[in-house]
Amino acid sequence: MQIYNLEFTEEEIREAAAANRLLSIEIEFSRICNFRCSYCYVDERIECSNELSRVEIKDVILQAKGMGARKIIILGGEPSIYPHLIEMLRFIGNEGLEIEMFTNGSGIDKKLATILAEEKVRVALKMNSRNEKLQDSLAGKNGAYTLIQNALVALKDAGYPSRELFLAISTVICRNNIGELPGMWQWLRGENIEPYFEVITPQAHVLENDWLHVEPEELKNLFEQLSSIDREKFDRLWEPQPPLVGNKCMRHQVSCLVTATGDIFPCVGVTIALDNIRNNSLSDILLNSEVIRNLKNFKEMIKGECRDCEKAAECYGCRGAAYQLTGDYLASDPTCWRNSEVKNH
Repeated sequence: MQIYNLEFTEEEIREAAAANRLLSIEIEFSRICNFRCSYCYVDERIECSNELSRVEIKDVILQAKGMGARKIIILGGEPSIYPHLIEMLRFIGNEGLEIEMFTNGSGIDKKLATILAEEKVRVALKMNSRNEKLQDSLAGKNGAYTLIQNALVALKDAGYPSRELFLAISTVICRNNIGELPGMWQWLRGENIEPYFEVITPQAHVLENDWLHVEPEELKNLFEQLSSIDREKFDRLWEPQPPLVGNKCMRHQVSCLVTATGDIFPCVGVTIALDNIRNNSLSDILLNSEVIRNLKNFKEMIKGECRDCEKAAECYGCRGAAYQLTGDYLASDPTCWRNSEVKNH
C-alpha cells in the first residue's frame, strides 16, 4: 500500500526516516495570493517582505535532492500566479525531481497547462464545492468558481488526467460543504480525478471562522461513507482514519516545509520555526532539531489517547491540530474521533 499522497510505500518511508533522508519537501515560492480563503493556514495573505530569491529557492531544492528528496511539493500563496513559475518548474524537472503543485487554478491557461503536462506536474486543484456561490464564499473571491472551472478545462485539454498526468482535487471538509462531499467524491472517481479530502487544521483564519467547524463524530460518519463508496463502487479498500481521507499522513518522517521567507517548519500545521535556510544548511537544521527527532520517534514520544490508540504503530493523528489547539506538538490530536470517543466513555 502506498501512502503519503499515494506515492511512497511504508517501507520507503521507514528506510528514509532511519537514514535521516528526505523523500520530499513542501516549499512556498511566494505567499502572494489572489484568494482570501476562510480556512487559509497563512496568517498574512498579502505580499510579504524578504522572500527567498530564485537562486535561494533553487539552492534549497538542490539541498533537499542531496538529502534524498525525490519530490518537490509546491504550496503558496498561489503558485500559478508566481511570475517565475515556469522557470522553476523547468529547473526542478531538469533535476529529475517529481513535482506536485497545489493551486487555485487562477493562472492556469492553455499555455501553463501545456507546460505542466510537459513537466508531468502532479496538479492538485483546489475546489471545495461544486456550488458556485459557496465556492466563491469559501475562497473569499467573487469569480473563484469560474477561475477553477476554467483551469479544469485547460488541464483536461492538456491531457489531464491520465496515467502520466496525475490530477487531484484538493478539498477541505467544513460545515458548509460536508453534505455534498459524497456526491463530489463519486463524481471525481468517475472522472479519474483523485480526491484529496482533508480535515481542516484549526489555525490562523480557521480560528476566526468557527462556522467552518465539523464535529469529530460527523467526520467519522463522512470518512466511513466515503470508504463504503470506494469499496462498493470502485473496488478500493481503505480504513477510515483522519486527517486525510483514504490516506495516511507520515510526512514528519520524510518531509518538511520551507516557507517563502526561508523558515523551516515540520509542516504547515506545526508552525515551529526550526531555523532559517539563510542561517544553516537544510541537513544541519533537520539533523540538529529536537522537534524533528521527537516527531520521527512518535511511537515513544506521543502523548495521551494517541499513544494508547490501537492505531498508534502507524498513525500519529494530525500533529498540526495537536499543536494549534494545545500548544504541544506531541499532544493527542483533539480533532480525531477516536480520541473524542475515548473521552465520551
